[in-house]
Amino acid sequence: MKRHDSGSAQEWGGFDETGTARATVSDDGTLTSWNEGARRLLGHTAGEVVGRPAAELLADPAPAAAEVLEARAQPRWHGTVALRHRDGHEMPVRLLAHRGSPEGDWLLVAAAPRAERPSPGAPDDALLRWAYTQSPCPMVIYDADLRLRKVNAEMSRVLGLTEAEMRGLRLPEIGGKFQDEELEAVMRQALVTGERRDVETYLRGGGEAREHAWSVEFAPLKTADGRVRGVCLAAHDTTEQYLARQRLLLLTEAGERIGSTLDIDRTAQELADVCVPRLADFASVDLLDRLDQDDELPAGPLTGPVMLRRAARQSIYEGCPESVVALGKVDSYPEVAPMVECLVAGRPVIHAPTDPTIAEWGALKPARARTLERFGVHSIMSVPIRARGTTLGVVVFVRHHTPGPFTRDDALLAEEITTRAAVCVDNARRFTRERETTLALQRSLLPQTLPRPAAVEVASRYLPAGPRTGAGGDWFDVIPLSGERVALVVGDVVGHGIQASATMGRLRTAVRTLADVDLPPDELLTHLDDLVIHLAAETGAGKTTGDMGATCLYAVYDPVSHRCSLAAAGHPAPALARPDGTVEFLPVPVGPPLGVGGLPFETMEAELPEGAVLALYTDGLMGGWERDVDEGRRLLAGALARPARSLDSTCEAIVRTLRPSEGVLDDVALLLARVRTLDAAHVATWDVPADPAFVARSRRDVTERLTEWGLDEAVFTTELVVSELITNAIQHAAPPIQLRLIHDHSLICEVSDASSTAPHLRRARTFDEGGRGLLLVARLSQRWGSRQTTEGKTIWSEQTLPVGLSAVFPDLG
Repeated sequence: MKRHDSGSAQEWGGFDETGTARATVSDDGTLTSWNEGARRLLGHTAGEVVGRPAAELLADPAPAAAEVLEARAQPRWHGTVALRHRDGHEMPVRLLAHRGSPEGDWLLVAAAPRAERPSPGAPDDALLRWAYTQSPCPMVIYDADLRLRKVNAEMSRVLGLTEAEMRGLRLPEIGGKFQDEELEAVMRQALVTGERRDVETYLRGGGEAREHAWSVEFAPLKTADGRVRGVCLAAHDTTEQYLARQRLLLLTEAGERIGSTLDIDRTAQELADVCVPRLADFASVDLLDRLDQDDELPAGPLTGPVMLRRAARQSIYEGCPESVVALGKVDSYPEVAPMVECLVAGRPVIHAPTDPTIAEWGALKPARARTLERFGVHSIMSVPIRARGTTLGVVVFVRHHTPGPFTRDDALLAEEITTRAAVCVDNARRFTRERETTLALQRSLLPQTLPRPAAVEVASRYLPAGPRTGAGGDWFDVIPLSGERVALVVGDVVGHGIQASATMGRLRTAVRTLADVDLPPDELLTHLDDLVIHLAAETGAGKTTGDMGATCLYAVYDPVSHRCSLAAAGHPAPALARPDGTVEFLPVPVGPPLGVGGLPFETMEAELPEGAVLALYTDGLMGGWERDVDEGRRLLAGALARPARSLDSTCEAIVRTLRPSEGVLDDVALLLARVRTLDAAHVATWDVPADPAFVARSRRDVTERLTEWGLDEAVFTTELVVSELITNAIQHAAPPIQLRLIHDHSLICEVSDASSTAPHLRRARTFDEGGRGLLLVARLSQRWGSRQTTEGKTIWSEQTLPVGLSAVFPDLG
């Protein structure tokens, strides 16, 4: 155990350490160190106490036992402890104890008597006076009449006035601004109520060159009996935080507004609209003249002169009088132009009008020089529009009304916004040529005909986006599962074009593969999420998760239990239309979109009545950005509630109601499923004891039920299947064991047990006694397999009904 002798006055960064009594105690209560301050407090030297029980220093150990037990359960403890001085007298000591310190299990500290020496400091009242006058926080004291009585040096600097010049004046009289009257109203509330008040404001003090964001606190000053005698105002400069929030808000707004269509000029205008007046007083967007042509654009930075077309502009003044070039006109820009300079450099460039480059550029066109002078332009920023390594154009930001020049932070923000817009512009250029190709690819990847499972009647629609929008990655599917269950799937891949269509095809194939394994909806989405992450890594989109992602809704309906299990990955909730005409949106827990990773998905279950219609759709049906989600839900519910001749007619009615005739921005996938149920007349269930003697009993039960169903021709085959499956469960699984027959379009035999071990086929050797059961089941069945359940597993076998048996059950044909 490491022990410490009396510490020197130079410990702890050169401060006089003897002013604090410090000791460390091991977890078993032994003192492990003792400093000079502790000796000064209790009189014991380190050699006398280190290594001895700390309890020996207590004046009375018994009453302190409870406090010790309480302290051991806490990371920190504080309180007054009665200690025994070396000369025998009792001392109450205010003690602070920290658990798990670097110096020992417990660190104990207390203030010790200071050594006699001349005081280098000042009295407390002088310290308080200096703290007020020299505080870096601007502070003012107002009396009960809200007139200034005291101001510190920092506030005098902010206001540009001395205390003598402001003393006796009210806040609006000092500031002379409307915001000051609002601040005084808040200060009056603090004076009247006696409670603190906080407010945030944005203004320029008389001593400041520009506006600042301030967090202002008003604290009432009270006497000992609680009467309010004045108010203390303390201001905190939060300009940097305020500007950071504003930049973040602007970036968020840019992400929402820019790229609403794949129209090049509209995207350029959206870029200009977002940035004025939040970032600049005037903005112009100039695109390469060759942008609309089929030729590939050169990669890398450009060289001047450059031919640019004015695609968009925006100003704080109506009509954009700062613009020298008319909208849609093509102009030649020489190498000295600031926009060409940034295109050559491949990065943002900031200029002041006094720069020689601006003067030379303005001299080439006198109208431009007159405009710069007329509006008092004082800062110009040019940002290249680049996407996927290709230069598309340039955006120019101008300030003449806003007092401050463009900064490096403004350049980073403008570059981020422009980059987002550049992707949209490039998408429009590329996707116009690729649209027909991607649409053909997408339609080939969607199901050409839907299956007709016994559990549901289905109808669907797929509608591509408008002619200037690339094909999306929306898809739907209907997948028959074991036990007459059916999976309903709707998904939407992020983005448009060939990549989205190809990703959609891979996801649809993956869903079908995972569905064959009979995974629960939440587990299936988890595997699908992993696949999207891997696809993003393969394509290089893994750097930003949002570049490749998808939403998906996966539902499994069981006509025997009448229950539907659903899970969603960032997908809209499905609508359920009940036979009585009521419509509700199922509260499916919405997990993160596919590709985010690291977060779980949840499954919900809902009981569906016979004849209910489940509507699954992508967000394009709701109208995307053009319609409120609640309004879209209301329209969908109304269309589902109206009676129709068929499910296909309901699909048409939904599309007519919610899908606009033009200006469509997103694909739509719609899948309707009218559910049906299988009653007890089509299902038989038996509990089977884990005893080989009951295998014969199970065969007899199956024979009797098949005879009742009129399936005598299937008795022999089904007896063999049942015998093998039950025998296998008794020998290799765990009870409870259950046998179930389902008679619908086919005959399904299921054996469930409590074991989670999946069965597998193997080839038995000549003298093996087992190993042939599942092989026999596979040969006698059309399909067979196993699925995991919450209790264990189920092995199932499906047989095709002999020809003519459907006549016995015409309602199932």
